[in-house]
Amino acid sequence: MAYITHNNTSVLSTIWDGISSFFVTVSRALSVSYAMDARMRRIDALNAKTDAELHAMNLRRADIPAYVFRDLMHI
Repeated sequence: MAYITHNNTSVLSTIWDGISSFFVTVSRALSVSYAMDARMRRIDALNAKTDAELHAMNLRRADIPAYVFRDLMHI
């Protein structure tokens, strides 16, 4: 039985890998940007609430950022 261990990489596949990597990086950056924008909109929405509404949610105004980013904070 014979095993082939030589991988043939052409110039075109190397170029394609570079282009593909670029678009994956751009896609990830846009995804992170969108997620951060959504969090900032959530902070703005909570800041627009009255103190009574925040109290009903068991939330203080000073704790809004920690509340919105709680999944990223490991305290």
